[in-house]
Amino acid sequence: MSTRIVVDFIACDGRGVCGELLPERITLDEWGYPIVSNDEITPELMAHAKRAVAACPVLALKLLRD
Repeated sequence: MSTRIVVDFIACDGRGVCGELLPERITLDEWGYPIVSNDEITPELMAHAKRAVAACPVLALKLLRD
């Protein structure tokens, strides 16, 4: 079972917190909106991914298990 991070772009307002907390999987475009890698979240990154999801001020991030 793999885990990926997904963004609800309707809810996202481009604050960029996620890119600061999980730069291994999320980069930011020129307006601060996330560009999410399709790579799975490894066990080493899971704590960082959960922190990024929890810190999103508009709850636009989710962890999705395949």
